[in-house]
Amino acid sequence: MAEAAAMTRAFGWQADAFELEGTDGRKHRLADLRGPKGTLVMFICNHCPYVKAVIDDVVKDAAALAADGVAAVAVMPNDTEAYPDDSFDNMKAFARQRGFGFPYLIDRTQAVARAYGAVCTPDFFGFDKDLTLRYRGRMYEMAAGLKQKPGAKHELLEAMRQIAKTGTAPREQTPSMGCSIKWRA
Repeated sequence: MAEAAAMTRAFGWQADAFELEGTDGRKHRLADLRGPKGTLVMFICNHCPYVKAVIDDVVKDAAALAADGVAAVAVMPNDTEAYPDDSFDNMKAFARQRGFGFPYLIDRTQAVARAYGAVCTPDFFGFDKDLTLRYRGRMYEMAAGLKQKPGAKHELLEAMRQIAKTGTAPREQTPSMGCSIKWRA
């Protein structure tokens, strides 16, 4: 079911610390992942058509942002028993096939997704260098068929670059839309 990201916490809140297992077999802490000029925390999964529609651009934009001092990390929050396409083994394959240049972490307890107020996949949280939330918006405007609307700006990329340069984000932010997070019963 399609869901739009909703602000459950006001801008300016500090990112909640976490330590999660990555597809690389290591534990990752937010404190070690943060970028010198900003950090992008993305809630994604393997099976969502909205994620599949943007993931190649996510990978490209994350690489571009790394050059600007912004780190990226992806967190998979879904119930893997109910959605086996999102299993840890499938996460490893998805990250490898798509050429992720950022950690892909599993949120087995869903505690991180709940703490952040994540609603859908993809759901983007853009933090400044001090891990203060500055952006909670979409990747870009989508057209019918889950394609980037012709001429649409890369809103997420532009916002994170602005955060890296100035510490502030655009005033106008359109929520991300995607599949609802698959919560455990």
